[in-house]
Amino acid sequence: MPRLFTGLEIPAQTGLHLSMLRGGLRGARWIDPENYHITLRFIGDIDDRTADDVADALSRIRRDPIEIRLNGLGSFGNGKPHSVWARVEPSAQLAELQAEQERILQRLGLPPERRKYMPHVTIARCKTASNADVARWLAERGSFQASTFLAGRFVLFSSRASIGGGPYLVEEAFPLAA
Repeated sequence: MPRLFTGLEIPAQTGLHLSMLRGGLRGARWIDPENYHITLRFIGDIDDRTADDVADALSRIRRDPIEIRLNGLGSFGNGKPHSVWARVEPSAQLAELQAEQERILQRLGLPPERRKYMPHVTIARCKTASNADVARWLAERGSFQASTFLAGRFVLFSSRASIGGGPYLVEEAFPLAA
């Protein structure tokens, strides 16, 4: 099975709003709007049997739909920016869903996620963008906000081993409806 991760999909209207941020940053490789998502838990490359166990365990999650609000922009990279993203406003419901998935995956024997969870939507990868260019781009667009949306399901995505940015395929979808 390909590389897997769980996440929330971004509605087309929100994706359109995010895509209007594209441009104006030298050295950025923009993510296609159909590949925008909010990662909940990166799983990685696993065998088919483990993938089936993951899908089965995730199917038992029972949670209500989650209200998602995007506001603000930022970048990742210590000393050298490697991506820019839209901030997902943290919420207890989102944190609880992510934490439950983390517990489930660890019980299945997968290694724990080492990074602190920070919900976001990656909008560009920065190959050669300078710190100054990213800082300027963020300052010009930093007041970004999108309409709130309701995430009614989470999905198990697969991706090809590539340089990032998709294409991502929905392998399984799990409703959020307790």
